[in-house]
Amino acid sequence: MTSPSARALDRGTLIVLCLLAAAAIVVPALNLFTPASSPLHVPTYLVSLFGKYVCYALLALSIDLIWGYGGILSLGHGAFFALGGYAMGMYLMRQIGTRGVYAHPVLPDFMVFLNWPELPVYWYGFQHFPYALLMIVLVPGILAFVFGWFAFRSRVTGVYLSIITQALTYALMLGFFRNNFGFGGNNGLTDFKDILGFNVQAQATRAALFAISVLALMLGFVLCRFIVTSKFGKVLIAIRDAEARTRFLGYRVESYKLFVFTLSGCMAGIAGALYVPQVGIINPSEFSPANSIEAVIWVAVGGRGTLVGAIIGAVLVNYAKTSFTTGMLAPYWLFLLGGLFVAVTLLLPRGIVGTARHWLAWSREHRSAERRVAPALADPHPAE
Repeated sequence: MTSPSARALDRGTLIVLCLLAAAAIVVPALNLFTPASSPLHVPTYLVSLFGKYVCYALLALSIDLIWGYGGILSLGHGAFFALGGYAMGMYLMRQIGTRGVYAHPVLPDFMVFLNWPELPVYWYGFQHFPYALLMIVLVPGILAFVFGWFAFRSRVTGVYLSIITQALTYALMLGFFRNNFGFGGNNGLTDFKDILGFNVQAQATRAALFAISVLALMLGFVLCRFIVTSKFGKVLIAIRDAEARTRFLGYRVESYKLFVFTLSGCMAGIAGALYVPQVGIINPSEFSPANSIEAVIWVAVGGRGTLVGAIIGAVLVNYAKTSFTTGMLAPYWLFLLGGLFVAVTLLLPRGIVGTARHWLAWSREHRSAERRVAPALADPHPAE
């Protein structure tokens, strides 16, 4: 009988992990140890750009876990991503101290500008990295748990759940836009200086952040593989395909969905936390429902229910976005994105990876059938 580890770490998974590990080593090495004049040199801005793609891939992975295997289509996962980003941004803001524009030892610049008399209570503790790290996981996790508790116990499913998740992130966006919320209003949090004592703009820091982001993606991918190949994952797939029948068999459907939704929210929060120091800003636009919908498109393009497809889709679509939004075609990017989603839905409903797997399986089956038929054709008159 195949062990759980063998099922989770199959050949395809090991190939993906090896490619990610190679990227985590090669990209920083080409950035730090090759001269700028070398054709192999990777500029620092590209390291940060690749790091952003990796964070998006981790966000897409969290969505594929609940949508591809649990049938939970969330159009508000940008909320968990942004909350994790704000938690990291609050830590980075507390590290500025007297180096800010107003040189206040405690209050961030935007609070001094808005005449805040003192630091809000919910900012306490963020000067300590372990506390910030805890909040990065805890805040999105608690929100996902509370939301899932009420939604799944009320048996809200399908398009109704998708609309509610979209309303959740939209409500948070409106709240964070307000200056009296204490998170910088529409400008958000920016002008970061240090992370763990290292200059956040330094070349070596950028390379390290990229490597850490890839490591987080690898850990997230392995965790998802262990979940979907376990007995828990089989029940999750059964819930996706026939929720009522799975409930009638005696499984506590709500508990399964609540656990995986909470885990997915924590993963999205970690992705957001890694995203902020590499991009250099976090503002309420990250809560925009359009961002969450775009993340769902990444998963659909790569292939939902495949995990690796979510990673590929996030990287490909965002690379295309970078290419198209930096030239004359920038005004047409949203049309292209919408057309891509329609084309994938109609022509590649399994996505890139799902379609490739389907064709490979069909090809193997076809060759196997040919091998079975070949002996009969070679001897049309078998012995009686």
